[in-house]
Amino acid sequence: MTELNSGYKKRALRWKLVVLVLLSIALILSACELCFGSVSYPIEDVIRVLLGETIDGVSYAVESVRLPRMMGAVFSGFAFGVAGYVFQTLLHNPLASPDVIGISAGTSTAAVFLLLVLGLRGSIVSLLAMIFGIATALIIYKLSVIKGHFTYGRMILIGIGISALLKAVTSYLLAKAAEYDVGTTMQWLSGSLNGVQMEDMPALVLIVGIITIVLVSLTRHMEIIPLGDNFAVSLGLNTKLTYSVMIISAVILVSFATSVTGPIASVAFLSGPIAASLAGKGKSSLIPAGLVGTALTLGADLVAFHAFPVHYPVGVITGLLGAPYMLYLLIRMNKRGVN
Repeated sequence: MTELNSGYKKRALRWKLVVLVLLSIALILSACELCFGSVSYPIEDVIRVLLGETIDGVSYAVESVRLPRMMGAVFSGFAFGVAGYVFQTLLHNPLASPDVIGISAGTSTAAVFLLLVLGLRGSIVSLLAMIFGIATALIIYKLSVIKGHFTYGRMILIGIGISALLKAVTSYLLAKAAEYDVGTTMQWLSGSLNGVQMEDMPALVLIVGIITIVLVSLTRHMEIIPLGDNFAVSLGLNTKLTYSVMIISAVILVSFATSVTGPIASVAFLSGPIAASLAGKGKSSLIPAGLVGTALTLGADLVAFHAFPVHYPVGVITGLLGAPYMLYLLIRMNKRGVN
């Protein structure tokens, strides 16, 4: 019993240290996002502006450009990280990320249709795109159930197929759109923080906050799920209700974040495995995954803005990070299948 308590305390301490380090990294990167740009400002001036003081030049750059960009990176990155971890935990597969199995593609296709065909703008686009993302997830789930039997592998394969179909629809819409509309839409599809406005933030912060609280209340269940459905049921866990709440929550997160910033590639895909390797086994990596998503998005945005002569969308950098990891996973899974 003493050894068990000791092991639990070590895991809990490691989890707290990881969260503290990730939070510190996120804060440092957030400060860099506010201070550095085409023109750099001292941290003292940035703090004064954030406290309500007006400083010529600094106030506009910080309040109207850098603050919404930073907040978009923080909360959308957190949303993608949490949603990716939830899907990978539930489906017992590191490939089961929202941007791999078609949910992000559903939101993106809806947003492109609303922007290019219907000419809508603003919060209505975010709301309708989120609804379509949820509908996409429901369709993928329904198609994954054959004769009352559901399997995780089937859902992943169907999700990949739906994703390919929706991307083809998006390409068609772009090909038919007026030339002057395509540039902005393509930038959004690459996953960009350039178009994030301060008026987008209250809804994003509220959604991320509420859904995170819901999922945190289920962290004990998330610690049981990796042990298998039969074990979870034997402990009295209502798996159907729990899984439904978790999936709906994750879909809302990723759909709303995508509708605001575009589909920032690979953040949901990478955050869970990175967080799990840092935090270790035995405790839920939900919050670490969210913080990893935030750090990845902020760091990639800084690299995209400062490391190249051209300012690339953040999704280009995160996509470059995700591609090698996906190849590694596919090779490893193929070897296991052969063996």
